[in-house]
Amino acid sequence: KYTNFLISYFWVNSLGQKTSIYSTQRNVIIPSGQENKTAMLSYDHVIMSPENTFSTGTYYCKVKWNDIQQMGKGVYILARGSGYVETSHRWEILITLSALLAALSITTTALLLWKRK
Repeated sequence: KYTNFLISYFWVNSLGQKTSIYSTQRNVIIPSGQENKTAMLSYDHVIMSPENTFSTGTYYCKVKWNDIQQMGKGVYILARGSGYVETSHRWEILITLSALLAALSITTTALLLWKRK
């Protein structure tokens, strides 16, 4: 009964939309003398590097037998286009400081010339 099952991989995005990635039907042959024993099988699936940042979401694996369905807890993956880029405000600060010093210098010069007359 449990030797024929379907393995499905899918992901759910931040809007709750489910997208299928891969499904495969498996039929496991049980060796003689191993009937009615619990067995554990591992199936790996490699998710290739996302092509865009829309691949961010939680990825799940689900196994379905005739009348039973089991689903994993999921793995959250955050996809970024170019990684984290820290913004720099050095040029903005330098230009603001230079403009402020220039304005003060012009004002001081004007006041000195006006007071001299």
